[in-house]
Amino acid sequence: MLTEFGKILIFLILAIIFVALAFIVNRIIRPQKPTREKLMTYECGENPIGSPWIKFNVRFYVVALIFLLFDVEITLLIPWALVYREFGLYGFLVGFLFLFILILGMLYEWRKGDLDWVKPEVKPKDLKTVMKEFEEQYGKS
Repeated sequence: MLTEFGKILIFLILAIIFVALAFIVNRIIRPQKPTREKLMTYECGENPIGSPWIKFNVRFYVVALIFLLFDVEITLLIPWALVYREFGLYGFLVGFLFLFILILGMLYEWRKGDLDWVKPEVKPKDLKTVMKEFEEQYGKS
């Protein structure tokens, strides 16, 4: 007589055997005609030209992370929208507070400029301008 953990262990062993067997059968029955084109790295339909170690614009990651953050948080509103009436005014205020915090976060990201795709370039100041600003702020020494 197996315990519940024994059944889970058997299930895991069978799953591992099934996956291993699928890989083995795949290797046996697949056509093996490698060509130069087939051995090239696939990059979303683009030909891989140049070094893969290029500087990648970090804005892609920032926009993706902001999207994921707000997308997941908005998804949390679906259960609230289905049952907030059962909790009355308290449930409504809690949901409204959550939305208010989300809106504040979005406004912060907008104000910070993380949602702008093309940021304005900051022109470096020359030494004369820096010295003039320093003298105006702290006086001549």
